[in-house]
Amino acid sequence: MSGSVDRSARPSFEGIAHDDEKEEIKSDEDDSEGDKKAKKGSFKKRAISAGNNFRHSLTRKSKKKSGNLVSIEDVRDVQELETVERFRRCLLDGGLLPERHDDYHMMLRFLKARKFDIEKAKHMWSEMLRWRNEFGVDNIEEFNYTELNEVKKYYPQFYHGVDKEGRPVYVELIGKVNSNKLVKVTTIDRYVKYHVKEFERSFQMRFPACSIAAKRHIDSSTTILDVQGVGLKNFSKDARELIMRLQKIDNDNYPETLCRLYIINAGQGFKMLWGTIKSFLDPQTASKIHVLGSKYQNKLLDIIDASELPDFLGGKCRCEENGGCSKSDKGPWKDPIIIEVFSTSHSYY
Repeated sequence: MSGSVDRSARPSFEGIAHDDEKEEIKSDEDDSEGDKKAKKGSFKKRAISAGNNFRHSLTRKSKKKSGNLVSIEDVRDVQELETVERFRRCLLDGGLLPERHDDYHMMLRFLKARKFDIEKAKHMWSEMLRWRNEFGVDNIEEFNYTELNEVKKYYPQFYHGVDKEGRPVYVELIGKVNSNKLVKVTTIDRYVKYHVKEFERSFQMRFPACSIAAKRHIDSSTTILDVQGVGLKNFSKDARELIMRLQKIDNDNYPETLCRLYIINAGQGFKMLWGTIKSFLDPQTASKIHVLGSKYQNKLLDIIDASELPDFLGGKCRCEENGGCSKSDKGPWKDPIIIEVFSTSHSYY
């Protein structure tokens, strides 16, 4: 039920990440539960901090590295490079480029969202900065979403593995959403804050980790939406309000973070509805969305290796040691070695 077509590649739902992260080193069996939680929290903060440092260092052309430094492939289009530089100068002249956002790929995403119209992209960028300030995004990590486990019972959602090009894969089981129970365990405002917090974490942790693992720049994801059994019961008034708020936040502030979306188990009624929805979408956005019926498995396996895809979606992964794929948050962002790499690297694009 989360928002943007851009990130999750869907008309009215958007990707959300997990809140649980792996410990850097396994605790000894006699460690207290408190020690384990302390280690887990310390590792998570370290990973987020490292992700910020890593992301802001990826601003110049690749060159040979030595030691623990990482080389990330970043092939750039000459015309895009020139346009980004003109956009950057425009932002600097307008006092609209904080150091933390002085990032080639971030500026490119905003330009793409406005079809490389610099004035329109500048307005979109300015509104993004205003929203971040008003919403308190730079301090969002302090927000503690204590009801997350309850929320996931009524809105199943999780990241799991990467696609064959190294992008994180995000899954939502829309047919299992119970919006009436969802709004009893959380509020719309709190859910929106959680959503923003997890979007920020994608840029702080998931995308940098995936970039290191793939040795190429990653700042978009592949999304799978299982709509089996979707009906009006899934979309109460509160649910529709939440969708609209999230969609606006994502489209306005996190553009072009979608690679592709697969809507699976779509019945005939959904397919007919999609035909209508598609006519209102930008052709480029619509081309990223694939609506499939119950025989979707081979399509998913074309882009995701079986070892990275949960068995209930046609893959071979079960994550039994973590209580199942929906609970594992499997991915490069959970690998202590990769976290160590981007905590010490100063890689340059």
